[in-house]
Amino acid sequence: MSDPIVLQVLSPQEAQAQVEALSAVLTDCVEGGASVSFMAPLTVERAHAFWKDVADGVAASERILLVAKDQDDDIVGTVQVILKQPENQPHRADIAKMLVCRDARKRGVGAALMHAAEEAARAAGKTVLVLDTVTGGDAERLYTRLGWQRVGVIPNYALWPEGGFCDTTVFHKQI
Repeated sequence: MSDPIVLQVLSPQEAQAQVEALSAVLTDCVEGGASVSFMAPLTVERAHAFWKDVADGVAASERILLVAKDQDDDIVGTVQVILKQPENQPHRADIAKMLVCRDARKRGVGAALMHAAEEAARAAGKTVLVLDTVTGGDAERLYTRLGWQRVGVIPNYALWPEGGFCDTTVFHKQI
């Protein structure tokens, strides 16, 4: 990374306080064409509602929310560790919404967030992590570089923000 990046686990109060900044990251990713569960155009209201729900999950100890901040203390990336799982999977967590602003990409932010997410999951007692991502994208290459194991591809799993199907690759990692 060329510029210093600070990683932080957000408390429930911090998650609520950062809804606007987190919404800006999500909006930037959707506007850039990322298939991250939202269709374009992503309204401020929808983005805020999503992050308020995430903050509620943090408050309920159902998820861990991590952010990457630049030297100006602006959030440039985020990832979640979803702890709440079925009762027969207390050892598993899902990694979700690993988002990096377009102008912060290719600087190691995603890798730093993923390492921090794995450490947070390990500290929470998790030993199996699962995630999915658009097939053929930068994130898929990142996860492969970080030692994630490819499970397979699901054709036509989701839509791009502007429409049209995209395939999804599922990964797991034993930690």
